[in-house]
Amino acid sequence: MKNTTNAFCFLLFLMAVIFLQLPARGQQKNDAQDSVYTGDLPLTPIPKGIVRTIKRDSNGNMWIASWSGVFKYDGKTFTNVTSGVSSARFFSVLEDRKGNFWFASVGSGIYYYNGKSFQNFTTKDGLASDRVTHIYEDKSGDVWFGTENGVSIYDGKAFQNIKMNKATPLAQSDSVHSSAYQHTLQKDSWMHNDVNGIIEDERGRYWIATRGYTTIYNGKTFITLTNIDGKPLNNMRSIIKDKNGNIWLGGADGLWRYNGKTFTCLTRRFVGYIDEDKNGNIWTSSERADNTSTATGNSVKGPAWALTRYDAKSLTDQILMTTEIVYKPMIFGIQEDDEGNIWFGDFDGVHRYDGTAIKDFK
Repeated sequence: MKNTTNAFCFLLFLMAVIFLQLPARGQQKNDAQDSVYTGDLPLTPIPKGIVRTIKRDSNGNMWIASWSGVFKYDGKTFTNVTSGVSSARFFSVLEDRKGNFWFASVGSGIYYYNGKSFQNFTTKDGLASDRVTHIYEDKSGDVWFGTENGVSIYDGKAFQNIKMNKATPLAQSDSVHSSAYQHTLQKDSWMHNDVNGIIEDERGRYWIATRGYTTIYNGKTFITLTNIDGKPLNNMRSIIKDKNGNIWLGGADGLWRYNGKTFTCLTRRFVGYIDEDKNGNIWTSSERADNTSTATGNSVKGPAWALTRYDAKSLTDQILMTTEIVYKPMIFGIQEDDEGNIWFGDFDGVHRYDGTAIKDFK
């Protein structure tokens, strides 16, 4: 009886941890502030804990932003690049056109890495917020940082900060509940400045996805983006541009594709991350197809999220073909490597799918 009770308590604890970490409609990216670490960190041979973003660099190396550091994988071994530099929880990675790297952290600002040394930028240097979750380089070479207090644009010398509205910045005591999205969001809500993704379109406009509404910025004004129902696209978590120039958005309102003229909704299920492989297939992390909890309030047994592939040919056909590859409590950053393997992160590290089996790096 004692063992049964202990097991039940452990299960409740595990469920609580997972719920608090979920980046869904009702959860902040992080509540605690991080600090720059000046001592020695224990060497972690592989990414452990939450892996948020995976990116392939120009040399084919895989870069992994995790809560145990930023790792580089050269095809054989993992290297904790930030070990001894910072204990921050890292959220995103970008290699710029000059081959330098930028790391986004939640609480410690951003880190610039030229392959030899680091430079840390925070609000003291003009950054809009030290809580940064997205990085994007535009056509002119400026680097855009999506923060919880708007966008910071770095031209190599200084930061220019823009906000979608004049709302008071997010406070540590603020929280987001699912019920907030069941009503029209206030125009002055801080959620409209909590940036999840940025992309530049063919016309030089910037699409900015936030925890609130998604907007298009032409350098002067912001236009709120609406879907085919005429409602603002809400809490979009990812935004990419495919090789054909289509823009894809994924979030609380599902998965949407914009071809330059019209929007098409491919699913209404919550979508977290999006990636396109070399064959034109679209990969997402999303609520699994048989998860009816969103509509009915009932939960399914087992992990509720799936790594899903949308067949490239079917994207232009009448019948859409999708395949759910694996189920997890949550799935984060998706990236294809040079060999065509699909990498993804979750709560317990990084994984690689080779088309047949999944390799768990543990």
